[in-house]
Amino acid sequence: MPVPEFIEDRDELRSLAPVAIAPITHHIFVCTGKSCSARDSAAVLAAFDRELKARGMLFGREAKGKNPNGSVVLTECASVGFCAIGVAVMIYPDGVWYAQVHADDVPEIVQEHILNGRIVEKLALMKIPHVGSGNQSLETRALKSDWDA
Repeated sequence: MPVPEFIEDRDELRSLAPVAIAPITHHIFVCTGKSCSARDSAAVLAAFDRELKARGMLFGREAKGKNPNGSVVLTECASVGFCAIGVAVMIYPDGVWYAQVHADDVPEIVQEHILNGRIVEKLALMKIPHVGSGNQSLETRALKSDWDA
């Protein structure tokens, strides 16, 4: 397969990748790796898709029921290292990693975290980057544990 030519023209890049100029505020990753799949990550992914589409927030093509001016990108990803306590969901740029997420948790995550900027504490595992070990708030630290990626 030939290597595509490098595109230097920014306008051409933007036309080929509309996400580059979309008003994106959040990127949600849902793990669908082996262990998370066993915990029904497909249902969590589908719930995010439904919830974000219903609110007109999911970025994408209108032909796929999405909003080209949506503010949220939803991405399926492979294992992130803590699938044993999955389903894992990561939200950026906030750097919040949620664990044990079920489909019925999704409306709360969208309402509280995405719309209101408040972490859903009962599901939050950690926050990236880890900022200082002295502050014990979930807002600024990773939970202490023996967990190792």
